[in-house]
Amino acid sequence: MKRQEKADRIRLQLAELYPRPPIPLEHQDPFTLLVAVVLSAQTTDKKVNEVTPRLFAVAPTAEAMSELSVSEIRSIIREIGLAPQKAKALRGLAEKLVTEHKGQVPKDFDALVDLPGVGRKTANVVMAQAFGVPSFPVDTHIHRLAHRWGLSKGKTPDAVEEDLKKLFPRESWNELHLQIIYFGREYCPARFHDFEQCPICSWAASRTAARADASRDEAVHAKRRVRAARG
Repeated sequence: MKRQEKADRIRLQLAELYPRPPIPLEHQDPFTLLVAVVLSAQTTDKKVNEVTPRLFAVAPTAEAMSELSVSEIRSIIREIGLAPQKAKALRGLAEKLVTEHKGQVPKDFDALVDLPGVGRKTANVVMAQAFGVPSFPVDTHIHRLAHRWGLSKGKTPDAVEEDLKKLFPRESWNELHLQIIYFGREYCPARFHDFEQCPICSWAASRTAARADASRDEAVHAKRRVRAARG
């Protein structure tokens, strides 16, 4: 099957499984979404959603966030991974929003990337989910599945993003990136994945990806057997 044919079939199948994928990070406006996405790096959405209500209760706007100290922000988000770095980033981006953007999240990709703690993926998420601008943020789920399905050989998120944008219609990007994330969480785990039982991997996964996953899983099993033998 050609790569484009595979991509078209995957898009239709994901649309059937997740016709209206919700945004997983709870937020009220572009600013609270931006903060939530910054916090979500190397942290589960569930944990972010547990922490942000406390943060937004005292700092629902850039102005309010900029008035908090880094230590105050850190104490609120301490359960989040990389809390010290993220607290510093939130304080910095809030101050920059106030001084350079009148407290508003800019609807401009380059201006977003210029904010402390905001990379390409975060900017793409905000552009897509806050402003409806077609974007294709690539997280770990999307990166993994793009390789498993043979849709990209890109080694970086940027390279994978470029490949996927060529395969899928622009108007589908915003929903599709969420659909792939939900599929990855529900059907396509990183480890010990049953390719034969997976609704998409069963027909779309490349043989190279399947062998690589099998080898990695066997290595994990081998390490566990060694540890068990040692008691």
